[in-house]
Amino acid sequence: MPKIQAFPGLRYDLGHVGSLSDVIAPPYDVIDDELRDSLYERHPSNVIRLILNRDEPGDNEESNRYSRAARFLKNWRNEGILEREADPSIYVYHQSFEVDGQTFNRRGFMCRTRLEKFGEGSIYPHEETHASAKEDRLKLTRACHANLSQIFGLYPDPDNEAQDILEAYIVDRQPIEATDHLGVVHRIWPVTDVNVIANVTSVMDSKPVFIADGHHRYETACNYREELAAKGQLSENDPANSVLMMCVGMSDPGMIVLPTHRLFRGAPELSSEELIAKLGDNFECQVAGNSPGDAEKVWEEIETENEQGTVGLYTRKDGNWVLARITPAGRERMKQVATDHSSDWQGLGVSILHRLIMENLLDAPNLPKPKYVHLVSELEEGLQGEEDFHLAALVMPATLDHIRAISEHSERMPAKSTYFYPKLLSGLVINPLD
Repeated sequence: MPKIQAFPGLRYDLGHVGSLSDVIAPPYDVIDDELRDSLYERHPSNVIRLILNRDEPGDNEESNRYSRAARFLKNWRNEGILEREADPSIYVYHQSFEVDGQTFNRRGFMCRTRLEKFGEGSIYPHEETHASAKEDRLKLTRACHANLSQIFGLYPDPDNEAQDILEAYIVDRQPIEATDHLGVVHRIWPVTDVNVIANVTSVMDSKPVFIADGHHRYETACNYREELAAKGQLSENDPANSVLMMCVGMSDPGMIVLPTHRLFRGAPELSSEELIAKLGDNFECQVAGNSPGDAEKVWEEIETENEQGTVGLYTRKDGNWVLARITPAGRERMKQVATDHSSDWQGLGVSILHRLIMENLLDAPNLPKPKYVHLVSELEEGLQGEEDFHLAALVMPATLDHIRAISEHSERMPAKSTYFYPKLLSGLVINPLD
């Protein structure tokens, strides 16, 4: 793994803001206009004003949402709303949450991580990025000179050795706590003990990191560093050589991956019988339901089988669900249509859905971006709503093993192959680059 290090973070002074829950926010890319407005109203110092400032009438090149974010950050530091730690810290970070009635506690720690370009070290991406999102985040970084949110990195540690060192240190210490808008409880503990930090750093020294969330922000950090270097403004120990990262062990009991289901716009309007005919001998098919409300039943069967090659497809034309299981002939066809990818990539449920079924067998390669949902109930609501989705799909998520294997092949997964829940909060700690 690249070098990690403690750093003196910026944190909210609770004496100024009161409850930490009032000033935190989820990552910028999951915030819609309604939630942004709600966060604006929650507290005048909510971090939303930094990570996703609103456009205002009269904005121009000099005065805009990026310059406003920078001004808020500067003023909050001057007023003591945000205070810099006296000592470099690693920040232990726990998230307690529920999924399907089961309680989980995901554990990790935030630190500075030395930047490496993808393909040149041991930090691996698993998803594609988009230029517009990176340009947006780069403008914000230039204005604020800070990492306002953390990258989500996964690392292999079968015995949870690194995390256990930190857990032993914090066992009798009180955390700083916040609850987000979804009811997830977030707790952090600053760790300043130099021996503990040194031990964790030593354990992490040889481990690779796989980016789970934050690909755009990671590449932005690399681009910002290169800009400074090109201007002769980057020293060896400059904070811009690193990025704020949350490190979570892939074996942590709270590390789960949830699915992302699809509602397709512009897909061919097919009955279940017509769909089965188009899938041919590539899939073994059966009609498994006859209404949107049968989605839960179909998904339970897919989850029970736990096979990437099993997909649930809803045909709005006749209101049926088709359970499709890939056959040896289908796997051979997948090899033929995805020769540009490894067998690991070819075996992913989302790869089979998009490359084999949608692009090849249904001859629909250039559809608009699907509507992505995570809960089966959301998919049912979408099918029962006014929007015209001719086809929907229930698909298994990629596993952590898939992420590691495909990343090490220097490949990127199809969009929304994974959904890491819960999201990491912005506003717990900020990494200043000045």
